[in-house]
Amino acid sequence: MTRSTRERIIDESLRLFAERGYSATSVAEIEAASGLSPGAGGLYRHFKSKYEVLAAAINEHAARTRIQVAESLAELSGMEASVDLEERLSHVCRAGLAKVREESELTRVFFRDLSQFPELVAVVREGLLQPMFDAIVTWFRAQPEYRDAEVDWTGISAVLGGAVVHYRLFQETVGELPGHADKDRFVTAWVRLAVGLLPSPAPVS
Repeated sequence: MTRSTRERIIDESLRLFAERGYSATSVAEIEAASGLSPGAGGLYRHFKSKYEVLAAAINEHAARTRIQVAESLAELSGMEASVDLEERLSHVCRAGLAKVREESELTRVFFRDLSQFPELVAVVREGLLQPMFDAIVTWFRAQPEYRDAEVDWTGISAVLGGAVVHYRLFQETVGELPGHADKDRFVTAWVRLAVGLLPSPAPVS
């Protein structure tokens, strides 16, 4: 699918911001990377400023995340009858890891540059991170196996969702896997912890 000029500008700007930093990236460099004549002002036909490009990138990633979360929940709800719980849990964990990895460029921009733009930090928090945590709560509450579990699902989502986010962020910022645990080992441990939330069977009288 051919990207529009606007889409190319957004994609290439985020890549450059991730590689070099927001302040170190010029409008002319974004134009060149987007296939426009550098310095000719082509970017300004679509955006008022470099900041507006950054804001558009973050807002569009947030909008896409909301769609992806809804689609993932729909897909997972269709699995319930035919797939055992541990496989469903594994799918949830791997989907979360894939999503965080997909946002690796935005993650680098977030840690390097967004502290100067608190309004964009709020978009990341409410548009990208919170929907993932909310989805975990929604999913667990929908599983029949957890129906009678006396669990604070909001708290659990902070732990289980936070582990998924941290696994990828650690990799991005430190350059190694947390505890040198590969993805399969992480997923297995995550599933085991989640299975531990199942309600205890009623004692036999």
